[in-house]
Amino acid sequence: MTTSAADRSADFEQHRPRMFGIAYRMLGSAAEAEDTVQDAWLRWSAADRGDVLHPGAWLAKAVTHLCLNRLTSARARREAYVGPWLPEPVLTGDGALGPLESAEQRDSVSTALLLLLEQLTPVERAVYVLREAFAYGHREIAGLLDVSEANSRQLHRRASARVAAGRAAADGGGDGPAAGRSRRFRPDPAQWRVLVEGFLAAARDGDLARLEAMLAADVRCVSDGGGVVSAARRAVEGRDKVARFLVGAVRKYGAGLPVAVASVNGEPALLAGGAAVVLQVEFADGLVTEVRTVLNPEKLEFLAQQLSRSPGLSNPGW
Repeated sequence: MTTSAADRSADFEQHRPRMFGIAYRMLGSAAEAEDTVQDAWLRWSAADRGDVLHPGAWLAKAVTHLCLNRLTSARARREAYVGPWLPEPVLTGDGALGPLESAEQRDSVSTALLLLLEQLTPVERAVYVLREAFAYGHREIAGLLDVSEANSRQLHRRASARVAAGRAAADGGGDGPAAGRSRRFRPDPAQWRVLVEGFLAAARDGDLARLEAMLAADVRCVSDGGGVVSAARRAVEGRDKVARFLVGAVRKYGAGLPVAVASVNGEPALLAGGAAVVLQVEFADGLVTEVRTVLNPEKLEFLAQQLSRSPGLSNPGW
C-alpha cells in the first residue's frame, strides 16, 4: 500500500492529540511530550505503510515506546534537579490533553496524580496511563507494549495498588510519595475563588494571623525554580513556616503582578504576571493543605505558547 505525503500527514495529525496526551501523562513534561511526538513523526515518515493496518494503534505504540526510552534518562535528570521537581503545568481549556469532562479524566492529568506516577516503574506507568486515562483494554495494551495480556493485568494491579497506597498515605497524613497528597476536595469554581481570594489577600496584607487561620496544621508549600530562578530548595512544611514563607514570597516577588485564573491540569489555578508563575492551591475542609508553585521559566514555555494562541484561556483575576 502506498500513500501520499499528504495522506501520511493527515493520518498523523488526526492522532496527534492522543499521542501528546499519552506522552505528557507518561513524562510529566509538555516539552518532552512535544519532542516525543516529533520523534514519532520521524518514525512514521520512514515506516513501510504496507505493514500499518491501523495508524492509530501504530502511532500509540510508537509514542509509548519512545516514552519508555525517555523515562530512564528523565529519572536521572530529576535526581540531579535543583530543588523540588513538579510536572510542567498545561492549560486544559484548549483540549491539549484531550477531553476532561469527567472527574476521572481531570484526575488523569492532575499534578497530584502525575507526582504519584513518578513512583512507578516506566512500564507500570505506561500500563496505568493507557488503561486509566485512555481506557485501552488489556489485550490492546499487551499489543502496544509487547507483553502478555496476563502481564498487562498484573502490571496494572501493581500500579493501581501503589497509586492507592500513595493516596492513602496522603489522606492519613503520613509521609507518602513526594507530593501525592490527595487529601483534598474539589470546590466549585465560585467557592474556590472565594477561598483563594481570602488566602491571597491575607498573604498580600502580611496578615500572619489571618493567613495561619486559613492553613491546615500540616500544610506544605512546594516551589519549583529548577535552579533557574530563586525558590525554596526544599518543601516548606507547617502552618507557621508556610505562612511566613508565603508572606515573604508575595512581598518580594508578587507585589504588583497581575493575577488571572485558569484551568491548569484539570483544576483551577492562578497565573501571575502572565505566565511568569503558576500557583495551585489545594483545600480540605476549607483549609489550605498544599501550595505548589512553578517558577522555572523553562517549564512555563508551553503554557506561555498556549496563552499566546488563545488569550481567552485565562480569566481576569484580581
